[in-house]
Amino acid sequence: MNVRRLSVEVLEAWQKTPRYAADLLDDKTRQTALSGPNAAFLHDIVLTTLRNLSLLDHWIGHLTSGRHLDHRTRWVLRVGLSQLLLLGVPSHAAVNETVAAAGRASGLVNAVLRRAGREKDSLLAGREALPLAVAFSHPEFLVRRWIKTMGKAKTEALCQWNQEPAQTFVRLNRLHEDAAEKLPAIPGLAPHPGAEDFFLTTSVPREALKAGLCYAQDPSTAVAPGMLAPRPGETVLDACAAPGGKTAILAQAMCGEGRLVACDSSPARLTRLRENLTRLRVHNAQVMQHDFLSQDPPPFGDLLFDRILLDVPCSNTGVMRRRIDVRWRLQEAEFAELARTQRGIFESALRCLKPGGSLVYSTCSIDPEENHQLVKAVMADHPELEMIESRLVFPPKDQMDGAYAARLVKK
Repeated sequence: MNVRRLSVEVLEAWQKTPRYAADLLDDKTRQTALSGPNAAFLHDIVLTTLRNLSLLDHWIGHLTSGRHLDHRTRWVLRVGLSQLLLLGVPSHAAVNETVAAAGRASGLVNAVLRRAGREKDSLLAGREALPLAVAFSHPEFLVRRWIKTMGKAKTEALCQWNQEPAQTFVRLNRLHEDAAEKLPAIPGLAPHPGAEDFFLTTSVPREALKAGLCYAQDPSTAVAPGMLAPRPGETVLDACAAPGGKTAILAQAMCGEGRLVACDSSPARLTRLRENLTRLRVHNAQVMQHDFLSQDPPPFGDLLFDRILLDVPCSNTGVMRRRIDVRWRLQEAEFAELARTQRGIFESALRCLKPGGSLVYSTCSIDPEENHQLVKAVMADHPELEMIESRLVFPPKDQMDGAYAARLVKK
């Protein structure tokens, strides 16, 4: 099985469809029954290529003197250069196997890759002089936007952070009576020094996840539910709940006591939400379908809540390290569109909050337009709201995924 050919097939499908790279990789691994090492190598090639598209295209332009290339030949060259210059694959293996996957362009691919091997040191050394958008392979509009809001030094640190493969964390599920004893005993888990109940894992503990001892999520996901701090016996709403990681944290804080309503607008996501909550032994949650942007009355009627978690859809700019597709599919115009959506959900959820109740607005974005600027605009129209606290998680500084959370009280 030529893993390089499979890599090109996955990358071509990624370019032609809206599907995520991770889903395409899972499909290809199942279809071809790849061995563990070959599946891991396929993942490395595809994700490294996507993570470095601008840099690879810069090198291709240099090595071909700007020659026009068809889509497949460009993907083959990207895959070859990823191995040679970024993954450290021995030259003979990278060149020979990639050329074998090149088809009619094998002569050109062979010549370019062999030249790249000869010029490897100078190509790698030249990265430091390239613009940030090229050196770290981010869209130019996004780099400009970040420099404007956070400055060049923080932008460079964030771009560099996004180029590293994301670490995998699991959260200990205290709703499972055996988790506190069994999970720390599993080999390959290391407690996160700054996040209680979170463990860094070198190999995914599949059996523990299946048994509900833990749940795979980044420590940043605990910031918003921790800020909301629901108490046993309260009435709590998780307005955009799927896939359920934050809902489970809320249920754990409530000790399974009180009423927890978990809503989402998508039937497919609700199915996944129910499965996750069942596995994590969340017994006090009612799962309901509702779109807070619709004019339909909510399924919970005129019930008002003590606390509301509002984890809205966002640009995902805080999780680009983990979600490799985001940087290439996000468009600049989407920020304003997302802010309108977020504002609509915010206004709708506010109507469900009791006087004296708390609402935490959260995103996995680091963009001001989706975060404090939006909260400030809502507060300007709602003098009954008072902000108690807010936090922006910045990945390079906090060493976790990016996120924003703000807690407001309805006076």
